[in-house]
Amino acid sequence: MRVINYLRAACLLAAVMTAPVGGTSQEKPTQPQPGGGFEVEATIKKIDADNGTIVVFARGQDRNLKIAKNAKFLNKEGKDLADGLKSRELKEGTEVRLTVKMVDNRPVAQALQLGRKAAARPSEPPPKVDMSKVKPLTDMERDEKYHGFAGGLYPDGKNERPPAHEAAGLALAKQIRPLDADGKPIPEGKIVFLSVGMSNTSQAFTAFREVAKSEQDLNPRLVLVNGAQGGMTAAAIQDPDDNRRGTEYWKVVNNRLQAAGVTPAQVQAVWIKQADAGPSQGFPKYAQTLHAELGKIVQILPRRFPNVKLVYISNRTYAGWAKTRLNPEPYAFESGFAVKWLIEQQLMGDAALNYDPAKGPVKAPWVSWGPNLWANGSTPRADGFRYAESDFAQDGTHESRSGQQKVAGLLLQFFKTDTTTRAWFLK
Repeated sequence: MRVINYLRAACLLAAVMTAPVGGTSQEKPTQPQPGGGFEVEATIKKIDADNGTIVVFARGQDRNLKIAKNAKFLNKEGKDLADGLKSRELKEGTEVRLTVKMVDNRPVAQALQLGRKAAARPSEPPPKVDMSKVKPLTDMERDEKYHGFAGGLYPDGKNERPPAHEAAGLALAKQIRPLDADGKPIPEGKIVFLSVGMSNTSQAFTAFREVAKSEQDLNPRLVLVNGAQGGMTAAAIQDPDDNRRGTEYWKVVNNRLQAAGVTPAQVQAVWIKQADAGPSQGFPKYAQTLHAELGKIVQILPRRFPNVKLVYISNRTYAGWAKTRLNPEPYAFESGFAVKWLIEQQLMGDAALNYDPAKGPVKAPWVSWGPNLWANGSTPRADGFRYAESDFAQDGTHESRSGQQKVAGLLLQFFKTDTTTRAWFLK
């Protein structure tokens, strides 16, 4: 996740121009402007004043833009810039802010101002919250409650899948096999395992892929594709048809599949880790909001990946050392309830999350917990897992290299040992 201001941004430019790239926590996003336009910071690469076009470098690659006939040209102080595109101050390497608007399905620059905005002020530190008595969901006794809500990963305070759900997952796992580009089973095909989420997810999955390279017992037909992207929170990606950030996110996912030499038809398993930026609603409101967003995300999957069968969702890592309000405690801990409630919704037979074609239209894949990532800081969980403050970067939210490796270890252990994953994850 980026800082809060970044996460609220709408990344129009990458969605509407050539092949968008995935976000990182260092990118400057577009900002909504009055009248439906978007502001983006860029560097001039080429100007064609006679044809009214400009090439800029923005969001990691070159972009071609048409300049509106009535476009405004301003200097750093906001005063009119004489001669417009022919101004001597506009040349290769000049940093500018462009206000872009869609006209006839093409991005057109409505305004250009020299210089970049001053760096945003650091976000306020989060309020201090006493987490000393909070237990991981997996460590809560069956009669223990968190603000009136039971713990455990599954109903009745249990950490094991209900037998019927386990049986359904095993049956679907047996159906996973190498597929060709059209989704037809062939021995030399691919099994695509895709990650979905934000920057924390991307960092963890990158580390996971690095660790997996040294594993000798992984299925050679398995392809790990990192679809997670910086700044793309649950709220941002829940609608792939919004023509804004949701559209951008899922286009980038397709681009990454293509870059890996695979297709959407070969995606059969997904790992999701999601949250939202700057939550302030309290509990249970924020967890309920995230629950609803996760529900929409899993409903997207069968529409985009016709052979997807299994989805595993994890909660947030510890955020008690967070330095900003990006997603601090107790919200990081409470994200686990969103995951828990979504799975329970499917367990109760909600048609909106039906995965069984014998029971009606398929609306979602089979959903289960992935690895439980939350531990109360340096306090060991029952299984001994814990974090150190050094496992987190300067913001206290994103994991450092050591933290990423810890999460990658949990991922590898889970997918190598879980009953519904080892049949297709391992040789």
